[in-house]
Order: sequence, then structure tokens, then C-alpha cells
Amino acid sequence: MESEARPAIETRDGGVIVHDEFLCHVTAYGTCGGQRVGVPLGTYRAPTLALALWWLRDRAVWMADRLDPQPENPRFPRGALVPVADTAPDVPKALRTWARDVGHQEQVAYELAAGRLVQIAISDETTEYELLAESVDALRMQRTVPALVVPVA
Repeated sequence: MESEARPAIETRDGGVIVHDEFLCHVTAYGTCGGQRVGVPLGTYRAPTLALALWWLRDRAVWMADRLDPQPENPRFPRGALVPVADTAPDVPKALRTWARDVGHQEQVAYELAAGRLVQIAISDETTEYELLAESVDALRMQRTVPALVVPVA
């Protein structure tokens, strides 16, 4: 499968934007006591774009394997695992599909290289699973941009 060429990410003065360090997070969100609660499942500071993409794919498969274990695994007592309804969202399948999709990986790489935050969120009836990555350089640039001050009177 050939992918279309992406335009270079350039600044107004013709320089090329380089984002070469990325913060990656995996979080599960659910409801507890009537409030939305996030449970961090992992964080990684990737020194390169390739490692950020590898880590996100690896964590997607890692979550899928834990959400959808094989019933014949001897670690589980007989009857401990039961199939879900056919109408239930198949989060493990969606995570595995995303991890194998070259087109999605290229799009994520392009967005991260452009300094944009990337969020992949997949939900079932009780939980939202989120993969998130962002450029450390973009975060630093956001902190250094002076705040817009508008006089009130």
C-alpha cells in the first residue's frame, strides 16, 4: 500500500519544525462514586518519533492482551472467563487493529512531527482506554508564548 506524500512542516521563515522528543501516556477512564476517574497505565518519554510510535503500538497490544486473554491459559481457573455479548464493543480487537494499521501509524507520525497532540480513545460500556502522545518541544513552546493581555477598562 502506497501512502501519499506529506508536506514538510515549515515555519513562516522557511525553517523546518523538528519535534524529536515525545511524552506518551496510556490511561483508563471509568466512573467511581459518580465521578470520572483516570487510572494511569503507563508513561514513556520517547527520545525519537519512531520509539514513540513503537511504544504506543506496544501498549495498545499490551492492553488488548489483558482485556482479551485466551481462556485456555492455565493461569485462569475453568469458568473464570466468559464470552461477552456479540453486541458489546470489542475494545481488544479495535486496539489490535489500530496497532497494525500502517495508514493510522503514518497519520499519527505526521501529527506528532507537526507538534500536535495525538489521542486515540476506544470505549466499551464501562471504560475508555486512551493512548496519548505529544511533543515535548511543543509543550515547551506553549509555555514560552507570552500570554495575551487585554485591558479590562
